[in-house]
Amino acid sequence: MPRITTVIFDLDGTLLNTLEDLADSTNYALAQYGMPQRTIEEVRAFVGNGVRKLMERAVPEGTDEVRFEAVFDCFKRYYVDHCKVKTGLYPGVMELLETLKAEGYKVAVVSNKLQGGVDELYRSYFSDTVQVAVGERAGVSRKPAPDMVEIVLRELGSSAGEAVYVGDSEVDVATAAGAGLPCISVLWGFRDRDFLKQNGAVRFADSPADVWVLLREL
Repeated sequence: MPRITTVIFDLDGTLLNTLEDLADSTNYALAQYGMPQRTIEEVRAFVGNGVRKLMERAVPEGTDEVRFEAVFDCFKRYYVDHCKVKTGLYPGVMELLETLKAEGYKVAVVSNKLQGGVDELYRSYFSDTVQVAVGERAGVSRKPAPDMVEIVLRELGSSAGEAVYVGDSEVDVATAAGAGLPCISVLWGFRDRDFLKQNGAVRFADSPADVWVLLREL
């Protein structure tokens, strides 16, 4: 067995293309309160720091707190029920997860998505290949804080020295650094190579098969 025994994945933009469902849920909530719609590219730029931050960026500037909370609650209710309408696995992801399982790796997901959404997607896509899935929950700081990664390591009985983090955004690069893990940045998600490189990324995967190659080199 190589030195790396544990692989921790980001969810949105890494394992699953969730962008359209996030955009549809954002625009549904905005529409209920007469607010302007957002484009798919705007939502792409807004994601990465959790759904509260997504909605803070999506509502018009100057929206008061009471009205924001109403829009945010609407988004949360709608998204949990509509998180699988257009969402799907990126090509090659399931093959990678099945390979990791067959080779005896411990596999986990950490996401700034609400825990309810993470649980729903976990049941649909990952219950056979992923052992732990941690989302946003009370009392746990969101990424890029290392808290979620530390929960995963404790639950899996792994140390930072034997784990690698795989994600698609600058938040993921910072999360890995804060938790003391090497990071593999994937290029099929919500950020491009130049942006990731500017934010400290040093290892890049063009496809899920590249992740398998890179983690065996660590």
